[in-house]
Amino acid sequence: MAYPTTVKDTWRADLDKIRGDGLYKEERFIHSPQAADIMVEFPAGAAPKEVINLCSNNYLGLSSHPEVVAAAHRGLDERGYGMSSVRFICGTQDVHRTLERKLTEFLGTEDTILFPSCMDANAGVFEAILGPQDIMISDRLVHASIIDGIRLAKAGTNAIHDTYKHSDMKHLEQKLQEHADKRVKVIITDGVFSMDGDLAPMDEIVRLAEQYGALVFLDDSHASGFIGKTGRGTHEAKGVFGKIDIITTTLGKGLGGASGGCVSGRKEIVELCRQKARPYLFSNAVPPPIAYAAITVLDLLSSSTVRRDKLEVNAKFWRHGLIEAGFVVKEGDSPIVPVMLFNAKLSQDVSRDLFAEGIYAVGFFFPVVPAGQARIRTQMSADHDRPMLERALAAFKKVGAKHGILGLDKKGIIGKYGQ
Repeated sequence: MAYPTTVKDTWRADLDKIRGDGLYKEERFIHSPQAADIMVEFPAGAAPKEVINLCSNNYLGLSSHPEVVAAAHRGLDERGYGMSSVRFICGTQDVHRTLERKLTEFLGTEDTILFPSCMDANAGVFEAILGPQDIMISDRLVHASIIDGIRLAKAGTNAIHDTYKHSDMKHLEQKLQEHADKRVKVIITDGVFSMDGDLAPMDEIVRLAEQYGALVFLDDSHASGFIGKTGRGTHEAKGVFGKIDIITTTLGKGLGGASGGCVSGRKEIVELCRQKARPYLFSNAVPPPIAYAAITVLDLLSSSTVRRDKLEVNAKFWRHGLIEAGFVVKEGDSPIVPVMLFNAKLSQDVSRDLFAEGIYAVGFFFPVVPAGQARIRTQMSADHDRPMLERALAAFKKVGAKHGILGLDKKGIIGKYGQ
């Protein structure tokens, strides 16, 4: 049965408005493995072009690493393509248990449970452990998947939600004092904030949690494998390794780049997720090839810090080069380096011009980031070499000069292009 023409017209009007507002998102088609340089078809129908990739979460360059690919092949050969079932029925293999144990050791927790993605982990954990007597206090810039998990907990269990200003510890303390009577208080934060690239003050958060009897929830998706001296994450970088109650993270970024996520933390919390978390109970298990590959990734990272060390060097070189060239760059200590443009159309124009120069870097704009905060989010990889980054920096300077934004501050760019 066809849906009514009036509904179709409404949806078409919505799409036309998105295009008219300069907020339409165009997909690019990659004709190669994920890497520091890739073959991209853009616009659709054009011949694929080799470009330097500056917008991938492939931080450690492991997405196509030969040992990781070989491990996935072994998983396919030895345990099959997929489980065709959820974990508690007949979807759990020995390899899932092995991966969970290795993640527990790597993250410095008591236990771990795998989910199909970190989005699923964030969607399931709060509802599984909280009730109407409990409070979730989140940083105002937490990831969208955390927000969705909080909403599900509010709807499903009547748990209460409040927020604190981004990384503002005085405001967080006020909230903890305000909600001192709640049974369970959970402080919720990202480790590395994915749009801005800054690190949460985990040491101060843990101190306040201990002082006020709260739990700490950390989504470390943009940190696991490469932030901290040995790549264990933001809690290692901030000196509170082993002191986080709940960690969620992904296997889809630094830890191999495929899919899958987890909740890692206190044993009781993990067990409650195993019994009650709906995305775990009603989703197929992580496919065996991914589990095999993720185990190999953890073994590689536990044996050497060469890749995270190179990534750190690349990030410092890139950030310094952009600032020296005159771009407005968000402060941070991570491989995420946002070039702020503040105007959605400008971010798309700069992205297209960069592509013409052989650089793949996508514009981010509302609703991915707040209105008036459009940017090109660049991301470093351990697979980038210095000549690549020098070529990319030259292209950024050329395009920045074309648009007249080098040396302008936020006010100057907005004055020229608007928000």
